[in-house]
Amino acid sequence: MKLLQLFFLLVFCIAFQKTEAQKKNAGIKYYIHKTTDEIKLDGVMSEQSWKNAQVAEKFAMVLPMDTSLSKVPTEVRMTYDQNNLYLLAICYKVGDGMDMIESLKRDWSFGKNDNFILFMDTYGDLNSGFAFGVNAVGAQWDGTMYDGGSVDLNWDHIWKSAIFNDSSKYIIEAAIPFKSIRYKKGAVEWGINFSRNDLKTTEKSSWAPMPRQFPTASLAYTGVLAWDAPLPEHQNNFSLIPYFKTSISKEYAGNNGISLNTPSTTSTEYGIDAKLSLSSSLNLDLTVNPDFSQVEVDRQVTNLSRFELFFPEKRQFFLENADLFSNLGFDNVRPFFSRRIGLNTHIDFGARMSGRIDNNWRIGVMDMKTSSDDASHTPSQNFAVMALHRKLFKKSSIELFYIDKTAIDFKQVEQNAIMSSGNTYNRNFGFEFNLAPKNNTWSGKTIFIKSFTPDKSGSDFVNAANLQYSTRNIIISWQHEIVGNNYNAEVGYVPRNNYVKLAPTITKLFFPKGGIILSHGPQLATSYYFNTDLNLTDNTKFFNYLITFRDKSTLASVLQNDYVELLAPFDPSRIGKTPLAAHTKHQWSTTGIDWISAPQHKLTYTFSTRVGGYYANGNLISVTGDIGYRIQPYVNFDLAATYNHIELPQPWGNNNFFLIGPKMDLTITNKIFFTAFYQYNEQTKNINFNTRLQWRYKPVSDLFIVYTDNYYIGPVFIKNSAVVLKFTYWLN
Repeated sequence: MKLLQLFFLLVFCIAFQKTEAQKKNAGIKYYIHKTTDEIKLDGVMSEQSWKNAQVAEKFAMVLPMDTSLSKVPTEVRMTYDQNNLYLLAICYKVGDGMDMIESLKRDWSFGKNDNFILFMDTYGDLNSGFAFGVNAVGAQWDGTMYDGGSVDLNWDHIWKSAIFNDSSKYIIEAAIPFKSIRYKKGAVEWGINFSRNDLKTTEKSSWAPMPRQFPTASLAYTGVLAWDAPLPEHQNNFSLIPYFKTSISKEYAGNNGISLNTPSTTSTEYGIDAKLSLSSSLNLDLTVNPDFSQVEVDRQVTNLSRFELFFPEKRQFFLENADLFSNLGFDNVRPFFSRRIGLNTHIDFGARMSGRIDNNWRIGVMDMKTSSDDASHTPSQNFAVMALHRKLFKKSSIELFYIDKTAIDFKQVEQNAIMSSGNTYNRNFGFEFNLAPKNNTWSGKTIFIKSFTPDKSGSDFVNAANLQYSTRNIIISWQHEIVGNNYNAEVGYVPRNNYVKLAPTITKLFFPKGGIILSHGPQLATSYYFNTDLNLTDNTKFFNYLITFRDKSTLASVLQNDYVELLAPFDPSRIGKTPLAAHTKHQWSTTGIDWISAPQHKLTYTFSTRVGGYYANGNLISVTGDIGYRIQPYVNFDLAATYNHIELPQPWGNNNFFLIGPKMDLTITNKIFFTAFYQYNEQTKNINFNTRLQWRYKPVSDLFIVYTDNYYIGPVFIKNSAVVLKFTYWLN
């Protein structure tokens, strides 16, 4: 425990260092002036305002190295009027070859497209803002920014862009409505940066320079957008987004595999979302009878671990302002996980208010009510989440939060049934401190949580923290987690209790002056799990040597040693066979290789293999791969496959688990998209087929047609199928 005390002392000392020095790139300024003529979005620099505007040029190279100017020229101009912020970017081309484009679909992958992106710190807090981007064929990319350099692409809003593309350059012209973003009233300066990604030269660059170990989205390194007058007052914005859905489904077999002679079921549903700007920086979102049938299916994985797997949230209502709610904690200590809401039942209605109170305070409040479900013994429930976020110094912050799950109309006679889906109530209260000095060399956070559950008290808390030191050549990090035996987060993701975890990591990088290798170096990591009596239960020692080539492909060799004392019975095949006994001890070693190809080619692939031991002195061979091919910009093919071969003594014997998931994305135009996804999973003995047609007939308004089937394996016969038609309309 003295080690933990020293850790917190170090965090305290760093947090209270002097942080009020001038921003890193404060001297790099773009002076924006109001337009003198009407801007027509056509990708042509014909207006006089563009010719009069300041030119942002001489971008700094960020990758592959950050020690020179970019070799791929980029020029940016900006202006504005009463309603819109305008941008024109000229992206010159170097070398022969076609543009590298993933698709025409919105929110493309940054690393697989030639693109230009604008990052805006509209509050000057170096932490939150907005991002807008366009790839070389005009597909849009937008999101809200959080944690100083992360972008949530699930935020969609109305803005316009046009593109002109020839053999020597592509020109992007964009108009961003002031009412689509949030900013500080009366501000005369924003933080701003422009980022360019060029895959033919494998070069990433930015207007305001930054170290290569940080993303170009890092708001700590933005330059300054200086306005010639205070910004126009924000216009309150009110939107309604109704939907209509009709579906037909049929169950062909029950969970036991017995055929069912049930008729098809037809249903019709409708609901509505509303968005209201309460101020220039505070939003209210309402939803009644929401439906998420159009959300893309999860990519399945073979689970050989002892714990529940984490699948990310994909429902848009829960993803906006996600940093206030869902980003609390760490990978395996999440007090709030929105997928718990509506997991086995339907959401009736909900509301979320989020945004800024002033320059230092942010608030988030969400409340959701779900229906009861007799089949899963789930009562009607109410979920409430509240968060209050306070900025400290330039970038650091502290956040207080409260999470409440309460069963409605609880009846004593139904206690056993309700207990199967949770307690009558579960509450979590805590705080999180984020350490983020301006230069990003040091970073970290710590969280403390206490839970409240009927008939559970004592040892019902969590403390977790990490601290990282990053430079170009070395990265050192520390993480610990302490989870009490009675800690309970029914609206969170905490897969295990009653442990203390310590996890130090060190990475060293070397940069050759020439040749095909950009960087190489070792990483050493280890994790120790103890029970609360500080007896060792798990230990993983990990060695990785990573080579990054100048074309952005990577090769890694891996050595790993695992020790596990089972704290509960566990079936190492996870298919329902006899479990290994609790408190048995197991140790094995594994070797492996990981290869990721260069992203700029039409054919891309990844390959990973692990060979070594397993539980009960067994052996495991695991091979994972992914092959992608694009007929740009219209078609993307992707084939992901995993093969696991397990050799164990009886009663488990040898098992082979094959998982294959081919997927096709077809972007017919920048408004019509088709996705087909097939998954064959031997471990769960399930085949899933899912197709989705999306027509974005106007901004943020869609028509979806979704078809899905599920089949049993061996022999193959259908379990269920469904067809859904959903129509949404953004009424502003």
